[in-house]
Amino acid sequence: MIVTLDGPAGAGKSTIARMLADRLGFAFLDTGAMYRAVTLAAVRNQGPWDDPSRLADLASRCEIEIVGRTVSLNGEDVSELLRTAEVTSHIHYLADNPRVRKGLVDLQRDFAIGKNVVTEGRDQGTVAFPTAECKIFLTASPEERARRRVMELRSRGEPISIAEVLDQQNARDQRDSARAVGRLEPATDAIDFCTDGMLPTEVVDRLVAIVREKAQRADG
Repeated sequence: MIVTLDGPAGAGKSTIARMLADRLGFAFLDTGAMYRAVTLAAVRNQGPWDDPSRLADLASRCEIEIVGRTVSLNGEDVSELLRTAEVTSHIHYLADNPRVRKGLVDLQRDFAIGKNVVTEGRDQGTVAFPTAECKIFLTASPEERARRRVMELRSRGEPISIAEVLDQQNARDQRDSARAVGRLEPATDAIDFCTDGMLPTEVVDRLVAIVREKAQRADG
């Protein structure tokens, strides 16, 4: 069974998807980490940000492996390097690149073969796994999403204001929604779920019930 969690940046997809996978005993696929890994490779290579073809070539040479909570790039554990402000500010160059997206979607589908999977991203229910048995579109208010992002960055020693994060977030939402491929939008059969005012455990409890109901209907 494949469960997709899509939604905007800061909605809590990675945390919730990981917790949900643990509760269900499913594998967890963090597609955002894949895009961040190839972006990290591009940052280290200093782009070239104005050459999509060379960026795609660079991404195609990246070997990405996700095992549990560990993300490896060309054999190096880069798990703690993926959510820096520098990677976040450059990720759109890779995420907007059709060749990069196709390569990573192929990798995502390969990962899911023969597994029960919870996968999170922007286009999992629309592009990567359009026939997934359970699709969730996870949302939160812009202010709540910005607050969570500020807390995350400050916990890593990156001082930043909510106003700065809101500006970055609004720009990213606009790019994600206007993207030619893999744009941010709910699948027509996705369940909209807003996490405002809820603890992660409360969100996961509700999603576990939704997934189990979907599984029962599929078996029936």
